[in-house]
Amino acid sequence: MFLQHVEVSKVTRTIISSLFARSPIKPLQDHMDSAHQCVSLLLPFIDAVLAKDWEQVNHLQVKIAQLENSADELKRELRLRLPNSLLMPVSRRDLLEVLSMQDKIANKAKDIAGLITGRKMSFPDIIGPQLKTYIQRSIDASAQARKAIHEFDELIETGFSGNEVKLVEAMIQKLDDIESDTDRIQVEVRSELFKLEDQLPPVDVIFIYKIIDWIGELADRAQRVGSRLELMLAR
Repeated sequence: MFLQHVEVSKVTRTIISSLFARSPIKPLQDHMDSAHQCVSLLLPFIDAVLAKDWEQVNHLQVKIAQLENSADELKRELRLRLPNSLLMPVSRRDLLEVLSMQDKIANKAKDIAGLITGRKMSFPDIIGPQLKTYIQRSIDASAQARKAIHEFDELIETGFSGNEVKLVEAMIQKLDDIESDTDRIQVEVRSELFKLEDQLPPVDVIFIYKIIDWIGELADRAQRVGSRLELMLAR
């Protein structure tokens, strides 16, 4: 009887370990790490663009594309391995929506680097410092979203209650504040570009505005990751 009890206990532990091993939270966090790496490279990338160092620009564009491809592989693997039912206080749909939002961050970073590199875009010197500040603030938004996602496993362990919830809510509020900063900086950069429009080729102006919008989308998409977490907390 004792041996039977030991064997049953071993089987139970094996099943529980297996369930936890298949938890989608770590792969979700790994995916956010890859997405954030893509975004983080945009600052040295724009430094190279402003310096017209096209060899370095090309090198960093390739690196960003490779990281985005790695994020895509992680996304596909997680989607394939994610079971239809989870023994967790979050739904499969919620996790897939967070994954999709994270993926859009990586995609947009790749789009920005690809367009600038493909057209060999240049930016007026006067908006260079503002552009770098704008990109850095968007990187900050991505970093804050990543920080919140890395609290996900702690949220689950605490049953979405207690001080951990307050901690994540504070992180999400900070993310909202950062995204608001990017909105303000975007207005400033667009205003400076507007003053220079008659000095630049019209086609160049159109594409610079597009890049300005896309940089803002990085922060928007990071903020949406936080918003989805906030909805989960509310449930």
